[in-house]
Amino acid sequence: MNRAQTEQLNFAVIGCGLIGRKRVLGLGASATLLHTCDLDAGRAASLAELAPDCRAVTDAGVVFADPRVHAVIVSTLNASLAPLALAAVRAGKHVLLEKPGALTSAQLREVKAVARAAGVRVRLGYNHRFHPALQKARALVDAGALGPLMFLRGRYGHGGRTGYDREWRADPKLSGGGELIDQGVHLIDLASWFLGDFPTVAGHAATYFWDMPVDDNAFVSLRTAAGQTAWLHVSCTEWKNLFSLEIYGRDAKIAIDGLGGSYGPERLTFYQMLPHMGPPETTVFEFPAGDESWRLETEAFIEDIRLNREPAPGLGEAIRTLEIVEQIYRASGYPVDPDAIRRKGK
Repeated sequence: MNRAQTEQLNFAVIGCGLIGRKRVLGLGASATLLHTCDLDAGRAASLAELAPDCRAVTDAGVVFADPRVHAVIVSTLNASLAPLALAAVRAGKHVLLEKPGALTSAQLREVKAVARAAGVRVRLGYNHRFHPALQKARALVDAGALGPLMFLRGRYGHGGRTGYDREWRADPKLSGGGELIDQGVHLIDLASWFLGDFPTVAGHAATYFWDMPVDDNAFVSLRTAAGQTAWLHVSCTEWKNLFSLEIYGRDAKIAIDGLGGSYGPERLTFYQMLPHMGPPETTVFEFPAGDESWRLETEAFIEDIRLNREPAPGLGEAIRTLEIVEQIYRASGYPVDPDAIRRKGK
C-alpha cells in the first residue's frame, strides 16, 4: 500500500476555467489543494483563493516536480489534455482527466501505456454518470426493473451563441472536432455504460449552420454484438438546450429529461408495462437539488486511488469512445489524425 492510500491526498489542478473551478469545489474536505495552474496567472490566483496555502503557478512543470502532489486534475482545452496527462503519469501522479481526454484515441493509448507502467490511476471526467437521474436509472437497470435491455435513444444539444463559430471549440487544432467530440462523447459514454461495447458503428457528422470547419450535428447508430442499438443525435443547432435519454427494456422504459439549469429540470420517468399491455404504470422522479455530479465523481476518483481500483470510466472506455468518434469523422470527411487536424484548423 503506497502513501497516497493511507494519508490525506494532495491535489493540483491544471486549467482554472469554469470546469477547473467546478472540480476544485468538488474536492471539499476530501483532499488538500496544493497548486492551481493556468497560463492566465490571474485565473490561477483567483482559484487558489478557495484553498488555504494553495500556490498559483503558470508552469505545469512545478506541479509535476512537487513530490507532495499525489493527484492532478487536468481541465484544459482538448488539445492540451493528453500532453498534460502524459506528463503527469510520467511523474507518477494519478489523474482526473476532463473528457474527451485527447484529440485522438492514439494519444490516449500512449497515456494508458505509461500510466500502467507507472502504476497510477486515470479517471475520465464523464460527470453525467453521476447526475441523480442517471444514477437512479443505473439502479433500476441493475435491479432488473426493465427486464432485458433492447435499445437506447439519446439526444443532446444546445444552440450556441453569437460568435460561437469563432471560439476554441470551432478550431479543430484545439478541439479535435465539433459537436460530436464535445457533447457527443457524453452520449456515447452513457450508451456504453448501459449497453456495453459497440462493435458496429454507423452514422455521419455534418456542418449545417455554423461557419466553422468542424461539425455542428452528428447522427450515430451503435449496435452491440447481441444487436442492442443506441441511436444518438447531438447538435449545436438545437436552439433550446436539450438533454433526453430513453432506455427501453422488454418490461419497462426509462425516460430522462433535463440536466438542470438551462437544460430544464432533471427528472426520470419510469414506465412499467402491465400484463395486459395498454397504458403503462407511470412513476416520475424529480431531482430539483443542485448538480452534485462533480463532487461525486471526485469522491469516486479519490476512492480509486485509496482502493487501488481501476476507474470506470477509465482510459479503456475513453479510448473506445474516441475510436467511435473517429470512425464517424472518417466516414464524414473530417480529419482525425493530429497533423490533418492542425492543417484543418489553419
